[in-house]
Amino acid sequence: MPKITRLPADLANQIAAGEVVERPASVVKELIENAIDAGARRLLIHVELGGKKQVRVEDDGEGMEAEDARLAIERHATSKITRAEDLAAIRTLGFRGEALPSIASVSHFVLRTRARGEQSGTEIRVNGGAVASVRESGAAEGTAVEVNDLFYNLPARRKFLKSDGGEAAQVSRVVTQLALAYPEIGFTLTSAARTVLQCPPVASRRDRLYQIYGERDDLMEVRKEAGGMTLTGFIAALAEQGPTRGPQHVFINRRIVKDRTIAHAIIDSYSQASIKERSPEVHLFIEMPPDALDVNVHPTKAEVRFRDQSLVHEVVRRALIEALGRSGAPQLQLRPEMPVTPTPVTVTLPGVLASGVYPNRWTPPSTLRNPLSTLQPSPPRTLPSSPSTLQDPHSTLRASEMKPMIPLGQFRDTYIIAVDSDGVAIIDQHVAHERVLFERVMEKLTAGRLESQRLLVPIVLDVAPSAHQALVGRARELEQLGFEIESFGAASVKVAAVPALLKAEDSARALRALAEDLEGLDRGAQVQDALQRIAATTACHAAVKANYPLTYEKMTHILDELRATAYSTVCPHGRPVMLRLTRREIEKNFERI
Repeated sequence: MPKITRLPADLANQIAAGEVVERPASVVKELIENAIDAGARRLLIHVELGGKKQVRVEDDGEGMEAEDARLAIERHATSKITRAEDLAAIRTLGFRGEALPSIASVSHFVLRTRARGEQSGTEIRVNGGAVASVRESGAAEGTAVEVNDLFYNLPARRKFLKSDGGEAAQVSRVVTQLALAYPEIGFTLTSAARTVLQCPPVASRRDRLYQIYGERDDLMEVRKEAGGMTLTGFIAALAEQGPTRGPQHVFINRRIVKDRTIAHAIIDSYSQASIKERSPEVHLFIEMPPDALDVNVHPTKAEVRFRDQSLVHEVVRRALIEALGRSGAPQLQLRPEMPVTPTPVTVTLPGVLASGVYPNRWTPPSTLRNPLSTLQPSPPRTLPSSPSTLQDPHSTLRASEMKPMIPLGQFRDTYIIAVDSDGVAIIDQHVAHERVLFERVMEKLTAGRLESQRLLVPIVLDVAPSAHQALVGRARELEQLGFEIESFGAASVKVAAVPALLKAEDSARALRALAEDLEGLDRGAQVQDALQRIAATTACHAAVKANYPLTYEKMTHILDELRATAYSTVCPHGRPVMLRLTRREIEKNFERI
């Protein structure tokens, strides 16, 4: 007796449906994509109990005639493609012909549709994949699909759904993503008797972003064309002070995708500026020729394959790096306060008396107490890129677009107060100098290694076993930075040389900090990651400290060097370099505008 048997059609359909319909949000996504392909300009989405009880999607698209409506609920029936060659350049969101029959096989399904210009429409009811009725209906132009009691015939699948609130959140996320991709279409999402999302059609993605998220000054715009690709969107600024994790929406040819190549490019671009771990908020929209990618990878159509994966990675990475290099500093807002009696503090400036700023000491020109600070402000630099550099004439990273600033003095020997044509800036002198040194160190590493100075008497550093392993295990990377260390017993290391930019007395403290940084780094991490962490910690310990008085010349030197950096808004550890009080904010509070 044969062991292999043919499955009944209804069971085969239910198994196939499991690949397409994972949860109510999957149903919503498939129905909205069908509506968009049908030319809809307004969509009404309604869910009950997170979509488990009901999902209803109504659109004003072109609708279907009776014969097309009957075919639409049969597997592999589609109007999107007609031959195998069409798969090489998919231009629609749907193309498999699986969504409606899959959904209908695991629910009580109702389809009502009327083609534009027709006098009547069609209503089709399907229960668990079996057609219950087909009749003429007085439906409005367009299509309305009701999906009731999802997975009613698959209790094992239904019990794995999340709570009503959890499923409703997933539905809201999907509708939000599609609304971002199609600002010209109106979206309304209701849950029970509550309106969750209401977005009338707008002219631009910026307007749609405002509809969904409100005013977002913490997001900056991205634009780049290279390699046959156009990339636009909005990303979290470097100095953004909100959560380190945010939504990441990536669209390719207006299709929602999850792609490791792009995800890696996003993280890599932020890591060029800061070693602070974060999953930044991004909303990226990529357009490329349809034949440059394959969307026929998975039934959910959320995965893609690129014809030139390295090109996509480099274009995305470069676009974000260039945008982050233009990232602005956080802005301060003035708030009226009750009058208080201030404690007078006098500032000594040429012919000026003020309060709130500590004395600025005017002395003959001198340099910062740091070997690297003797260099004069250099031309704009670029950070080292990954080995696969895109050959694009516009891909070179420019220096940050800071305007020249005039230092006025110091506050508490820690913050430089400066002005430019845009307003007043408060600069953390340590963080600013740390950014300058970090980029200088990373630049020098591209040419080989950092200058090193041998110690007359080696330092023997007692460390914890884990720290010992971290330092000895990364000895080669430390050597590139100018450290020369070797194991000196189970819990000690001997340091024979240190970077020239680091004072000998700071070396022990810097190495202990490096051990902590490297302990948290995955052993399999790339050399570049380790070097960045070591460079960031070294720059931090070599930078001018807080509570350190600076001359006018030293303040000017730091500001000029900061202006020449690629990222002037955050230190390599993610702290803000400066805060700005804009000219508009000042004039508004003085009632001049």
